[in-house]
Amino acid sequence: MTKPSAGESGRTLGETVTSRVRRMLVEGELVPGQRLSEAGLSEQLGVSRNTLREAFRSLAHEGLVTHHPNRGVFVTTPSMASIVDIYRLRRFIECRALAEAWPGHPGVRAMRTAVESGLTHREAQDWNAVGTANMTFHAAIVSLADSERLNVFFRRLAAELRLAFGLIADPEMLHGPYVAMNQRVLEALEAEQAQEASQLLEHYLVQSERIVLAAYTRYEAGANIASTPGMD
Repeated sequence: MTKPSAGESGRTLGETVTSRVRRMLVEGELVPGQRLSEAGLSEQLGVSRNTLREAFRSLAHEGLVTHHPNRGVFVTTPSMASIVDIYRLRRFIECRALAEAWPGHPGVRAMRTAVESGLTHREAQDWNAVGTANMTFHAAIVSLADSERLNVFFRRLAAELRLAFGLIADPEMLHGPYVAMNQRVLEALEAEQAQEASQLLEHYLVQSERIVLAAYTRYEAGANIASTPGMD
């Protein structure tokens, strides 16, 4: 991994490291409940522990990591309420961006690249990479709105979303069907059927939310059993 440096896009070193760790979350390298070793992660990123702690504070403010006194810093496990809120925001932002999109927008080319990447990784059965291509596809949808504030906001939302995905034990079940769905949304938009693309995405997000919420229910049930005294 390239050592971060201050001055990337005018950011401080702490901001650059925060962005790197957030990206690790988006790409599924870090999973819910995982303890983050200061020593290991600072060495991996090539930064001091003080700089990493600054990044942890920023990520904690975003709700992506949680500090437990005397135990350390852990990747946050999302709550059911946060999952519902994430999908509410996604429908509001992404469906509107698609409905008002211009088919010649550069974001459409980024959507096409993400779909092709997803198809390639699906063929190789690299489901983590399929998930990353899926996140890239949705970031490209948001870019159709031509709002840098929305782009920044969605990057943070995407990290929370990937944590929710991390609750699902079978990534193929989660990511596999959406490669074809992404393709259908893209084809509708390329055919200048923006409203149809938006409606397809609305249905898609409702289905995805149900899958993630069901996974969360199973996760909580398992956690409760594990914490019950006398249960083997």
